[in-house]
Formats: sequence, C-alpha cells, structure tokens
Amino acid sequence: MHPHLWSRYLPFLAVPCTVLFLLHYYAWARLVRDTGVRQPWKTLAAVGLFVMWGMIPVTMFLSRSEPRALGGPMVWLFFGWLGLLLFLTILLAFGDIGKLFFVILPRIITRKPYDPQKRRFLAAGIGGLAFLGASGLTLVGMWQASASAIRLKRVPLALKKFPKSLGPYRIVQITDLHVGPTLGRNFVEEVVSRVNALKPDLIAITGDLVDGTVDQLKDSVEPLRNLRAPDGVFFVTGNHEYYTGDVEGWLAYLSGLGVRVLRNERVTIRKSFDLAGVDDLSARGPGHGYLPDQALAGRNPKRAVVLMSHQPRGFSDAIRLGVDLQLSGHTHGGQFIPFKYLVGLYQPYLAGLYQEGNSRLYVSCGTGYWGPPIRLGVPAEITQIELSQEAPKG
Repeated sequence: MHPHLWSRYLPFLAVPCTVLFLLHYYAWARLVRDTGVRQPWKTLAAVGLFVMWGMIPVTMFLSRSEPRALGGPMVWLFFGWLGLLLFLTILLAFGDIGKLFFVILPRIITRKPYDPQKRRFLAAGIGGLAFLGASGLTLVGMWQASASAIRLKRVPLALKKFPKSLGPYRIVQITDLHVGPTLGRNFVEEVVSRVNALKPDLIAITGDLVDGTVDQLKDSVEPLRNLRAPDGVFFVTGNHEYYTGDVEGWLAYLSGLGVRVLRNERVTIRKSFDLAGVDDLSARGPGHGYLPDQALAGRNPKRAVVLMSHQPRGFSDAIRLGVDLQLSGHTHGGQFIPFKYLVGLYQPYLAGLYQEGNSRLYVSCGTGYWGPPIRLGVPAEITQIELSQEAPKG
C-alpha cells in the first residue's frame, strides 16, 4: 500500500486494533487466568497472546509491502489465527452466558458458596470445549474458502424487455476474488477454468478483484486473459481497487488482458440489450466517480439494460433509472456465520435476488474472500445468470 494511503487510513486502525486487543485479553482471561494456570506459564501465555495481537496489523502491513514473499507465510499464520480467535470468542461468550444462567444465578438465588476448585474446573471445561470447537470451525471454514469448494449458482431470470431470440442468455458473474496475500495464481486459474467450462455468452467481473498493486499481483491475475465469452469479458471497479493506490495501473493492465473496463458507460450487446457499468461508490480522484446517470443517459428505454455495480447500496439509483437487472457483490454474504447477521444490519441487500418494481438486483456472495481465509455457512460462488423474456401474463 502506498505511504499516503497508510497515513489516510492509520487513524481508522485504532478502533480495530483496540477491539482485537480486547478479544485477546478475553481469551487470556478465560483460558489462562480463570483456569488457574500457574507461573511461569501464565506470564508466557500473556506474552504470547500480546505478540499475536501485535502481529496482526504488522502482517497486514507486510501483506501489502515489497517483497511480497516476505509476508506470505505470516499472512496465513496470523490471518488464520484471527479466524480462530473470532470463533473462540463467540464460543467462550456462549459458555459465559450458559454459566451465568445455569450456575451463577442459581447460586446467587440459593445463596450457596461457589467452590473455587469447581470454578476452575468449570472454566477449564468451557475453555477446552470452546478451543476445540473453534479449531474445528476454523479448519472447516478454511476448506470452504478453497477453490475446490466454490459452488455454481444458477439464477434463471425472466425480464420483460429481454429479447426472446436471445434466451436463455448466459451471463457468468465472478466478483470479490480479492487476489492478494492468500489467494494467488492457482486460485485464479481454477476460477477461469470453471467459468470457461460453463460456455458463457458474457462474463461480468463486478469489482474487488485485487488487494495489491499491479507490480505485486500481475502474474497472479494474468490467467484472466484466458477467459472466453463471445460477447466479451467486462469489469467494473470495487472499493478495494481504490484501496490499492494503483487503480489506474489495474485499469490499464486488465485492458491489456482483453478485459473491457466499463467506466460509467454502457455498450450494446448484439444490438439487443445494453450492458452498463459504473465506478465504485467509493471512487474518488480526477476522472473517477460513481455516475449512474452518465452511464445510462440517452439509452433506448425499450431495450433491457443490465447494470454492473460493485456495491448493492446503489440499487436505489438503478430503480430510479429503470434498470432491469443490477449485478453486485461487495458484501460476501457476510462470509461466515454469525457475522453474516451483523453485516445484514447495515447492508439492506446482503445476498441473493431482490426485486423492487420492475428492477431486480442480484448480490453474489463472492468468489474469493477477504481477511481470514475462512468461509463458513456462506459458500463462495460462480454465478450463472440465465436471462430470458418474461412470458405474458393472463
């Protein structure tokens, strides 16, 4: 990441770093302090957890620095630990809730003394089960995040204005690959192979393709030149393209791979329907910005239009502008349980198909992942949108 971006986002790191510190302290308190671990192991555990906490932001920095290989093994280790810590915190919290209702409150009501030895035994039991459970969930989640676990999601859609002669028309959408610290060339090659096997008419890549600069990741992304679709391969930016500090470099590099970048513009496909694409909602800088009105200005309203827009929050603009179908990503569907429910609190469109009036929105759960190399209960997907004309009613 470029130095000016670090200075820009450094103030925002204070909150997640504080939260991570509290999570590490909670793990230490429940697994070490409450279980009666003796010295010097108690201090060693505290130091170890403190180091693990400090290495998470350091690893994030190394993952975006040169040489790229410097951060590779550390990224896997500490991002994997982050996933384990999150699951551990949740299971320990459930254990604390159960202990409160079934042990502590009954003793308070009956005024029975709490045996310190039994307290440590209970803490050890809850902590041990939580750690084993979190370890199991982490291993399952890491497998579900692998390329072999990506599912094919078929979404048949009938649109009123879609030409009958083209149906069923296959648009294959991939999104949120997040090629970078833990996802590289092998992952991209597998995705390309699976997309081509579907024999799509058109391929849509709806942003957050990369987490790094062109110099760092061009070899990993290069297999995209092998994507094949008669009507083309199209791309729109996501917020992470702007986080790299190298968005212009990526736009040029992708164009060189034969990927058409749509920048607040549209193209007509087979003289039958329009495909439009907009910059991400977070786009800033000269020549960049989220401009759906510009992308759809002057279009033939009798022709169906499909809009590629990374963030589903822009669906209100699509409705206003009469878009027939918007394709988005960004949310990862929450990526893993139970965080999908937290993401759903501030994302009105989390995953799947939505409809408002005559406009529809499909939000993919994403093809890769971000942060911890984990998916759990929210499978990654390659989406095949099958468009046809809506049958007349009555």
